Amino acid sequence: MSTDPQADTAAAENPATPEAEPSAAAEAEADPAADTDRTGPDGSGTAEPAGAEDGAGPVAVHGEAGEGGPGAEPPVSGRGGEGESPAGPETETETGSGAEGGADADAGAGPEGTAEPAAEAPATPALSEAQAELAAQRIERERIARRKAEREAPVAAGAKLSGKAADLLAAVRAVEGGAKPSSVYFDDAPAAPRKAPVAPPAPRPAAPAAVAASVPSADTVEGVRAVLARGGAPEALAGPAAAALGEDAAGQLTENPWRLLSLPAVRPTQADGFARALLGAEAGPGDERRTTVLVGWLLAQAGLKGHTALEAPVLEKALAQYGVPDPAEALELAIAEGSVLVFHEPLGPPVAGPSENAADAEDAEDAEQPVRVLVGLEGAAMAEESLADGLARLAAGTFDASEDWERAAGSAPSPSASELIRAVAGHGLVTHTGGEAARAEPVALAAAARELGLRVCLAAHAPGGGPDRVTVAGLLSGAEGPGRDTDGQFALDLLVVLDAPQLDVETAAALVESVPDGARLVLSGDPGVLGSAGAGRVFADVLAARTCPQLVSRTPDPGPLGELVSGVGIGELNQVDAPGKEVVIVPVKDAGEAVHRAVQLVAESVPRAFGIPADSVQVITPGHGGSAGTRALNAALKERLNPGPGRFGGFDPGDRVVHVPSAGRALPARVVSADAEGLHLERAGARIVVAKELVESQVRHGWAVTAHQAVGTRWPAVVVVLPGDAAQALSRDWVYTAFGRGERHLSVVHGVDQALPHAVAEVPAKPRTTRLTGLLTALATAGAQPG
Repeated sequence: MSTDPQADTAAAENPATPEAEPSAAAEAEADPAADTDRTGPDGSGTAEPAGAEDGAGPVAVHGEAGEGGPGAEPPVSGRGGEGESPAGPETETETGSGAEGGADADAGAGPEGTAEPAAEAPATPALSEAQAELAAQRIERERIARRKAEREAPVAAGAKLSGKAADLLAAVRAVEGGAKPSSVYFDDAPAAPRKAPVAPPAPRPAAPAAVAASVPSADTVEGVRAVLARGGAPEALAGPAAAALGEDAAGQLTENPWRLLSLPAVRPTQADGFARALLGAEAGPGDERRTTVLVGWLLAQAGLKGHTALEAPVLEKALAQYGVPDPAEALELAIAEGSVLVFHEPLGPPVAGPSENAADAEDAEDAEQPVRVLVGLEGAAMAEESLADGLARLAAGTFDASEDWERAAGSAPSPSASELIRAVAGHGLVTHTGGEAARAEPVALAAAARELGLRVCLAAHAPGGGPDRVTVAGLLSGAEGPGRDTDGQFALDLLVVLDAPQLDVETAAALVESVPDGARLVLSGDPGVLGSAGAGRVFADVLAARTCPQLVSRTPDPGPLGELVSGVGIGELNQVDAPGKEVVIVPVKDAGEAVHRAVQLVAESVPRAFGIPADSVQVITPGHGGSAGTRALNAALKERLNPGPGRFGGFDPGDRVVHVPSAGRALPARVVSADAEGLHLERAGARIVVAKELVESQVRHGWAVTAHQAVGTRWPAVVVVLPGDAAQALSRDWVYTAFGRGERHLSVVHGVDQALPHAVAEVPAKPRTTRLTGLLTALATAGAQPG
């Protein structure tokens, strides 16, 4: 590895171990899932309206993660299942467009809310790209719900359970029968595969119909404003509250003030102050209205960190940290009212009691089935179960590999591509893993399938990569791809999905449900990169279930960059030989020097040494805030590369920006102009317009981004900035993703000392609690049984 003239390249591992229970702020900074890309484009929270001071009233709208003071929330400790670290109460919430725009956790950042709460949104004559996509997703969810309703009831399970498992099953059945529930529950999960739909789904149009955004009436907003004023909450929240709660929003808030937690900017301590102002002494920590809302809020916060469910003990511990006097009873109430769902996941075969002989344990009638009890929200549960059903349906498809397929495999450009073609020839569901060089293999598969006369679609997470490639979002919305048949399913025979680790459970369910029977699905991606912005870990769960053929590419990433990134993937930060200065380490002492050197590299050093223009050099840093976060870096880079007054809402023609139309989508673009319609951008040769009321939440400067926003895209040269205050945000998957974005050159502005090798060796990706692996395994096991 070559170094900058000022560089010191020696690095050793740090023996220090991370804290077992980090504070809320530290966890938000250290958790890549809480990074900017999960939320809005700039990481800004929702600030109070003018004149409202933080902590001045019962409701002070929350800003960034890690914010201290009276509004600070306790962390969620405890771990569940597979070492999972649940979402803490202080994870950032999402505002803005779709599930995404709004608050982000900044590595090393203090409180820095920048975006005011949106008032009631004005109706627009045409839908934005984000609204069209949300409409498409809504239609997908409705279709999934219809398909689930058509399924037969699951096979009853638990007939041979006893002990604690039997008690839990009896509790669930008591709840279903209307009796008072006991203190612990779980859902009676089916032990056999869910039945296939008895009828095809209702036909849908090829492209989702435009659905106008719901805009609350003026009377509704005024009623909510009056209730907020009585409770001392910022009246600017009236529009968002009315939109979130509906026409009866004022009545709902009057009856249950904690419903204010429906707004992403509001935290429990702020909702408590609002409730005390309205209810007086009635507003206690054990109020049933409070605890029921709080359970749902905690699960929603867990979803922002990628979990689709939480273990019951973890959730109870979180409730206790918010002052709930009887967490078990609070969870019981939420389950009884149907606001959350409960599930049990078997943990191995039934085990005998202590008096049983080991040899007789398997046949013992009173053997107890060990389970873990999971609690989740209905949306994620429906999506995960529908996804499991859809994947099992595709995996069950049988195909005869013809001689044409064998000839195609024989003429493939590499041995790994040949293996992939042969696997897809005979199976309906196949997974494929590999690095950047391995992306050529599914592309070769798609080309071979087209030559065989199949209708093929190649979908990726980010735009670009060739004229025959579409984005997953564009495919679902109908804006790209082959369109849909009369049954509302994709008109294709083979769907190849690149960047599969970026699929969240909602998107994956909509995608798989749209793949017709008799078609093939290939999920391809690099399991070492950062996970999806939304809830779930779809690709990792499918790999863990091992219910379909899994092809592992043997094509290594070439050159010093490939060698460096491959080492990071297995937990080793190696010094590589880079005679052409493909990898350069630039040590810095502080954040100010880090910003200066980054600007110098982008504007001068890299263009001069490699002939790469500054516009093709991308800066990547762990967070938005702090003295060397994306905000500080973008300000310095704009001043150097495209100075201007920011006359178009902070932007000037020629500015590099990131457009975030919906959750998990960070699209690079360039500012062209602005007018009464909004901000005009150019992206991949196409012109798009971002409505002026959405610019603040959806557009940010893009010379510097975070690793989450960079996933799925590569640049000729990348400058990774690691300021000292970003040490806690580093993990192996973050470093792997950031270092792997460069095609020809990587500069590392290094200010974290031993934190970098420690993160690579000792800090793996944070686990997520999900149900998909268990569902797929159960379906495959039951499907393999006779009869």
